[in-house]
Parts: sequence; C-alpha cells; structure tokens
Amino acid sequence: MTTAREKMKEIGERLAARSAEASSIGGVFRFDLQGEGGGTFLVNLRDAIGVQEGDGPAACTLRLSTGDFLDLVAGKVSGQELFFGQRLTVEGDMGLALKLQALMDLLR
Repeated sequence: MTTAREKMKEIGERLAARSAEASSIGGVFRFDLQGEGGGTFLVNLRDAIGVQEGDGPAACTLRLSTGDFLDLVAGKVSGQELFFGQRLTVEGDMGLALKLQALMDLLR
C-alpha cells in the first residue's frame, strides 16, 4: 500500500511537471495527516511549486486521516464529502480550501 509520504513525493513531482497550471491555483496548503504514516506537508502552489515535508506558514490547513487523504487523491472521495462528513477540518483561507478540488483534478 502506498504511504502518505510516497504519495506526497509523487504529488510534488506532478506539480513540478505542471507548475504553470499549479501556480494558477495559487496559495500554500498545509496537510496535517493523522494516523499511521501521517505527518505534516506543505503543498506550495504560489512561488516555490512543490511539496515539502514539515511545518511552516500556510494560508490553509487541512486536517484529515492518512486513509482519507489517500482516498481523496485517488478520487474515491471528494473534499466536500470529507468536510461535510466531518472527516476533514479546514483552518484559514476558505477560498483557498474551495480550490482543493482543482488541485485534485490537476493531479489526475
């Protein structure tokens, strides 16, 4: 099974390959992935396009389980479903949070 760390590395590579599209989304997301294999990752779509493990400043923080994150990236569930099912919490810029689906679409 793919770990969150492996998936984030893959996301970083995909974003680097599509940096112009990624920068059109803009902003920095912090993913706080909880549970086994979790961690904190910054997804920068503003200036230094890519993914960095660790904490740092971000306009929008998303907290969810590693399993839900992997399902979200795989397209098995949407951010809206997770949010309204109270399995995803959002702190910070809700406008940026609404662009989460655009980020997921970019990664597919």
